[in-house]
Amino acid sequence: MKLLSSKEIYRCGLFQVVEEVAEGRDGFRMKRAVVHHPGSAVVLVVDESERVLLVRQYRLPARKRIWELPAGKIDEGETALAAAKRELREETGYRAGRWKKLASYWASPGFLAERMNVYLATELAPGEAAPMEDERIEMRWFTGEEMDELIAGGKMDDGKTMIGYLAWKRYHGGS
Repeated sequence: MKLLSSKEIYRCGLFQVVEEVAEGRDGFRMKRAVVHHPGSAVVLVVDESERVLLVRQYRLPARKRIWELPAGKIDEGETALAAAKRELREETGYRAGRWKKLASYWASPGFLAERMNVYLATELAPGEAAPMEDERIEMRWFTGEEMDELIAGGKMDDGKTMIGYLAWKRYHGGS
């Protein structure tokens, strides 16, 4: 597919919406409104007992508070790993001595150009959290059994949390 046109419809500090038209070699055309996002860093925080640290905050689109992995937007000029380290400090106060990339995926490629990068953070040192002004964050450690129950029982609403946890458990030696 070749991009024929791209027209910005809306822009804010987090993303922009662009109307795009693309055409294939066979003449097939598609027109879509695409949300362009700079990408996100997601952190699976695991302690020496293999417990997972989740944060809970109100998510306006979901209209409720959701347990999820710490995460946030990759700022301009920042790598995904640097953003993961920053988000871990901001949301939880923790710093990690070891980092490992677990997964990278498109969040919802039908309309959203956002790549999510999931990192495992271990060898933890506590510190003081510094959440953004519009964040009210609660933290809690979950055992592997509790994580499995949340996911299997349909009580885990957050996709990045399920992907990060299950990738670690299945492919990277998690219990």
